Amino acid sequence: MKTKFIYKILNIRYLIMLSLLFSFQVNGQTLDAYLQIASKNNPELKSAYAKFEAALQKSPQVSALPDPTLTVSAFGRMIETRIGRQEARFSLMQMFPWFGTLAAKENAANLMAEALFQNYVDTKNEVFLNVKKVYAEMYELQQMITLEEENLNILNTYKDLALNKFKNGKGAMVDVVRIDIKKNESITNIQILTNKKKPLQIALNTLLNRENTIEILYPTKLPTTNLNVLIASDSLLNNNPKLVQLDRQKKAFEAQKKVAVKESYPKIGIGLDYSIIAKRDVPDLAMNGQDAIMPMLSVTLPIFRKKYKAAQKEATYMITATEAQKIATTNNLISSYSSAQYEVSKSTDLLNLFENQVKSSKQAMSLLIAAYSNSNADFIEILRLNQDVLMYKKAMATEVKNQFIAAAKLAYLFSKND
Repeated sequence: MKTKFIYKILNIRYLIMLSLLFSFQVNGQTLDAYLQIASKNNPELKSAYAKFEAALQKSPQVSALPDPTLTVSAFGRMIETRIGRQEARFSLMQMFPWFGTLAAKENAANLMAEALFQNYVDTKNEVFLNVKKVYAEMYELQQMITLEEENLNILNTYKDLALNKFKNGKGAMVDVVRIDIKKNESITNIQILTNKKKPLQIALNTLLNRENTIEILYPTKLPTTNLNVLIASDSLLNNNPKLVQLDRQKKAFEAQKKVAVKESYPKIGIGLDYSIIAKRDVPDLAMNGQDAIMPMLSVTLPIFRKKYKAAQKEATYMITATEAQKIATTNNLISSYSSAQYEVSKSTDLLNLFENQVKSSKQAMSLLIAAYSNSNADFIEILRLNQDVLMYKKAMATEVKNQFIAAAKLAYLFSKND
């Protein structure tokens, strides 16, 4: 058990150091690059890993024997014995806990360290999820700006068309005014959206724990995700680090309960008493001035039982609390999984709908523009359909973001961020 745990910790440290080394070399502005930087720099992640490393230091503390006691007596009025005066006395005592106590303590400490490592894994997954959320928001914002700029160009084309018709006496000046109204709306939207870039830049740089003034490149597309694999996965309750952490904590408290039982047994002390005896000025005295060596054995008497019973009850309550917490966590995970799965499905359906709506609206708009060029067709309908197309395209960008975030939540729940 101990050797297996040590090898596991060494492998964990190696993988983490390899990940940090790789992240140190990453300077790009892709999502993978941001995730690697976050794994190295994020302070919350650093804190979780430091707690794990600190927990590893508990095992050698609790598995070690108590320090031996050395007592020296060499001053004052020493004892006068038959064979000589006692000049100095040395007593060395080593206490030993009950059989298996140290192993039980070490096991409890190792299990708690494993639980804290799972906390580190969950913290890392959560940080990655937050980075993906901000990255998706960046994508949506960039798409909104691009769509507004494209819409502004389209409106300029419509304005030229309306002005030509007005100059030829076939159109009304009110059509040009209507276009200017829409252009002003689009220009204002672009300005508002552009101003939103700074808060998102700060949000991402904060997660990466770097200067807020560092410029970021806004993505024009999001990484593709294999949604079928994530949705069909059945490992939710097996791989989630929150549940694994609670399992390790429960085992740690069970080990602590065993420790409490063993602590209630006597402790055995083995020692040696050595006395230096001075020679007496007595001829033919047997054993004159011979030093005295005396083995010693001591046993503690654990007669005050309340503290031991309280320690056992404490461990029992912690086991019960952990079991209840696992049930609550499992319920929350199942609920979150169902919600994220629904969001992925909903976004897929809406994306299909909006794509068809854009195609149909563009076809209708082409017919209206042709009719407007050749007759006095209502220009208001052209503007309305153009705004519908813009609205559908914006909605598509939003649903792409929502689908990506929902898939990222599934990846977080299944601890699949590699």
